[in-house]
Amino acid sequence: MSILDVKNITQIFGDKKLFSHADMQLFGGDKMGLTGLNGAGKSTFIKILTGEILPDQGDVRWNPKVRLGCLDQQASIRQSMTIWAYLDQAFEPLYALERQLAALDAQITVTGETDRAMELCEQAEVLRQRLEAGGFYQIRSTIDRVAAGLGLTAFGLDTDVTKLSGGQRAKVLLAKLLLQQPDVLLLDEPTNFLDTDHIAWLTKYLNSFKGAFILVSHDFGFLESVCNCICDIENGKIVRYNGSYTDFVRLKEARRAAYEKNYQSQQKEIKRLQTFIDKNIVRASTSAMAKSRRKRLEKMEKLEKPNTDPRPSFLFSYTPAVGQTILSTDRLAIGYDTQLVPELTLRLGIREKLAVTGFNGIGKSTFIKTICGQLAPLSGGYRLAERAAVGYYEQENLFADDGISALEQVKSWYPRLDDKQVRAALSRCGLGGEKVLRPLKTLSGGEQAKVKLCRLTLQPYNLLVLDEPTNHLDVNAIAQLQTAIKLFEGAVVFVSHSKAFCKACADRTLDFEKLFDED
Repeated sequence: MSILDVKNITQIFGDKKLFSHADMQLFGGDKMGLTGLNGAGKSTFIKILTGEILPDQGDVRWNPKVRLGCLDQQASIRQSMTIWAYLDQAFEPLYALERQLAALDAQITVTGETDRAMELCEQAEVLRQRLEAGGFYQIRSTIDRVAAGLGLTAFGLDTDVTKLSGGQRAKVLLAKLLLQQPDVLLLDEPTNFLDTDHIAWLTKYLNSFKGAFILVSHDFGFLESVCNCICDIENGKIVRYNGSYTDFVRLKEARRAAYEKNYQSQQKEIKRLQTFIDKNIVRASTSAMAKSRRKRLEKMEKLEKPNTDPRPSFLFSYTPAVGQTILSTDRLAIGYDTQLVPELTLRLGIREKLAVTGFNGIGKSTFIKTICGQLAPLSGGYRLAERAAVGYYEQENLFADDGISALEQVKSWYPRLDDKQVRAALSRCGLGGEKVLRPLKTLSGGEQAKVKLCRLTLQPYNLLVLDEPTNHLDVNAIAQLQTAIKLFEGAVVFVSHSKAFCKACADRTLDFEKLFDED
């Protein structure tokens, strides 16, 4: 029996039909990965499942007994409290039971040895059993275990949640969600802000999770490790594939080839019928046959055109700098109010590719912002080569919520370019058609990332500084970005939690965690 039924949903944004009469079911044992190219509608589908977005057509029905938990990485935490206190809120239902038990115990004391007291004692025992079953007496150890697994203890559970960075906040939100232990988890890109050890912990957690989950991720190794089925969004439909992610890739390729063949065959049939209709509809002798074919054409269930979004092909232009070292630091101390890591002294060659790794909150983004001139060093310093040209990719999407489109945004960066040139640049980065005219805030995270990468392709640099550039990108875009970095003639400093991406792109690695061992 299914715990979720999605029937006949249709969702349209502007000229883009994300879903067209799509169906999907979730069953009790499903560990489901949700896949699709950037802009296919994965995050929108999660919002439809939670009721945040109502579909234009169709029904979404959850089993009413199911407790649903959703990870919303955009959620704000406004109330000032420690991380510990925030995580402790996950157990409020158990604390409510404890208060009921305390009230019963008080009544028992007052009532004395009566039949009513015996009845109250039985009720109290039921509450104690529920508290025991819910893990009430292990709350502290449970919070410690989850916090350590996701790396929260690294920056202290007494830290005020309102002071957290975006990545730290996302980890706290995920920790609280897991502590609430819902029956079904909806997880949209949960690994974006996790390093390797914490992804391994989450993998182990999900493999032992007794409920079902729907998981959006572009980390395909992660999907392979935790999923037993994949639902793929393509051409407005949601197609289920049972088995591992590897099984899905193989089966999807066969299905795609068959779909394209059927689409081309149908287009030929449509053209043949339309040609006959056009030639014969006005002739008295053939009008009846033409009308019959027109009815057949009208009743035909048309196949959606296969995805025609351009495949991204990033290319970073190079301008020479003076000397053999593009960046050097001398006892550089980074941080806002306090120093985050031991002082850094390093040299980066003019064509060297450097990966910066370490757990969230350790100071990777702070380092990136410092060498890009966004933050002042606490002490020490850094030096760029003469004629250094630095291209900076920020982790956060900082586009204004003013309705500006991708085309307008790029033109604001490069006013000398006309619409045709901007469209061509965005198309090369994988964003084409009417998407370039949509408000940026309506684009997916991956599509917004492509707009930011497009900015870096339109001007020559000799040092690229990229803070988590693969977050939200689909497999095609990640592969193309790897190629672009390797082909770039200049130096690159990039932050990434992806071992595969680091291995493919980096000449060497600066592991912030190891700095403490060397200190």
